[in-house]
Amino acid sequence: MDMPGFNPVHALMLFALSIPGAWATTQASAPMSAEASDPGALQWMTGFPPSDDKLIGQPQSNYFSFPKLRWTVCHIRELLPTTQVSRGIGAPDPLPYAPDNGINSISFTPIGSDTPMGWQESLSANYTDGLLILHHDKIVYEYYNGCLNEAGKHAAMSMTKSLTGLLAEILVAEGKLDDQSKVATIVPELRDSAFGTATVRQVMDMTTALDYSENYADPEADIWQYSAAASPLPKPSDYSGPEGYFEYLQTVEQNGEHGDAFGYRTVNSDALGWIISRVSGKSVADLLSDRLWQPLGTEQDAYMTIDAKGTPFAGGGLSAGLRDLGRIGLLMLNKGQYKDQQLFPESVVNAIEAGGDKKAFAKAGYKTLPGGSYRGMWWIFHNANGAYAARGVHGQTIYIDPTANMVLVRFASFPNASNSKIDPTSLPAYQAVAEYLMKKD
Repeated sequence: MDMPGFNPVHALMLFALSIPGAWATTQASAPMSAEASDPGALQWMTGFPPSDDKLIGQPQSNYFSFPKLRWTVCHIRELLPTTQVSRGIGAPDPLPYAPDNGINSISFTPIGSDTPMGWQESLSANYTDGLLILHHDKIVYEYYNGCLNEAGKHAAMSMTKSLTGLLAEILVAEGKLDDQSKVATIVPELRDSAFGTATVRQVMDMTTALDYSENYADPEADIWQYSAAASPLPKPSDYSGPEGYFEYLQTVEQNGEHGDAFGYRTVNSDALGWIISRVSGKSVADLLSDRLWQPLGTEQDAYMTIDAKGTPFAGGGLSAGLRDLGRIGLLMLNKGQYKDQQLFPESVVNAIEAGGDKKAFAKAGYKTLPGGSYRGMWWIFHNANGAYAARGVHGQTIYIDPTANMVLVRFASFPNASNSKIDPTSLPAYQAVAEYLMKKD
């Protein structure tokens, strides 16, 4: 839904919910609790083979409906084709541990409430599948639940956008990509689309003016055409639309003036993926491997969903391990330096931390993010601690607090996709942890 606080669901997941009424139905009634909806408790995909009532798979069209999504978020590659984000063949570079059990005793007051909430209560309230906290480059807290364990991988959803944006910011800082260039000069195939007249920076900061609707209640909305084009599954015999992400992008028309207002639309990330692939000569998945996954000494390969032409979904297709996204957070916290390596210029993080156009962002009306902005596909809070984040539907986040020297990574499977439903019990919790850790410094 194109509304404040909502981040579009992974386009391929939308294919799984291609009956417009299905999404509303699953979200309308009060959902099962985190405990009752635990995939283990519901015994999804158990047995050899699983019984019919426990199956989640193709060609079902509801594997991303709640509560099935609580299993699906850890098993995307069993449902859709993917491509590898390789960690290489070297040994992992382990993260040091300094557990702090005091975090479990933290309490905070949710936004809009007078009643305090405990830390552990918030984990359940937000259907948390995994949570990692790093302080001064050490793991001080680690939690797994639901479908996830330390050897597992979880859908990052729209946190993928922030990694796509990070790759673009690196190329800009290294002089390989001019963010003031018009998109059409880099990707001529987009000349006649809305993206053609936008600058690369406007795509990176999502201030493009697009005639594009993500209103899921409207069966004629553009999001359904986008979903159909992106689906890797065989098209119906009467299908005559675009094939894949890149072809769909060429059909998007302009509505308004580029640069005037922030508009969160996943197609911007796909356009940016095309731009950085054209400039670098590598797919987004391969560039992630070369620039981040391998030099960070990650523990596990990641993977990305792809369309029928093998194009990685730059806007939401990544699945990865919890600790490996913690490494991404540390890399940002330490201004591009990891251990003794400077993986990219410090100016990359400085630009992201400075934020984007606050006036353009304010026009989008995000009530839980007052005074915020968006830069390089990262969400900037502009709070006292200078925090910023990668964010994804159903509660995914990499939250970076430079003042507290803290990185927090959360995987979740919240029943409602909108982060505006989760922020009131999440953002105060993150701040409470930061304040707790700062008192210990």
